[in-house]
Formats: sequence, structure tokens, C-alpha cells
Amino acid sequence: MLKTITFAVMHFTIAFAVTYAITGDLVLGGLVAVIEPAANTVAYFFHEKIWQQLQREKHVRHPVQKLSRTLG
Repeated sequence: MLKTITFAVMHFTIAFAVTYAITGDLVLGGLVAVIEPAANTVAYFFHEKIWQQLQREKHVRHPVQKLSRTLG
């Protein structure tokens, strides 16, 4: 859990610093530091769902090959 927290802090800090460096605006930097990681979190959730579905489909399409490798 500590790794997750430190990564989140790093992500917010980088988002803020980059936006502030480009715009010079503290408010905009703060907004981007909150909105961008939140949007990434939602995108990651759907990415994982799609990835899991693709892995299940891959397993269903090729079970004989996997079984032959396991037994081989």
C-alpha cells in the first residue's frame, strides 16, 4: 500500500509541476494534478477489463495448444 501511495504522490506532483512549468498558473496546475490522475485511473480500470477479456478469449481459442505444451 505504501508503494501505491508514494506513486500517487509522485504522479500528482509531476502533473502539477509540468502544468505549472508550462502555464505558470498555480490553479491550473492544481486542477490538472487532480483531474489527470483521476482520468487515468478510470481509463486504467477499463483497460484492465478489456485486457482480461482478451486473455480469456485467447485461452478459449487455444486450449489444445496450451494443453499439449503442458503435457509435452
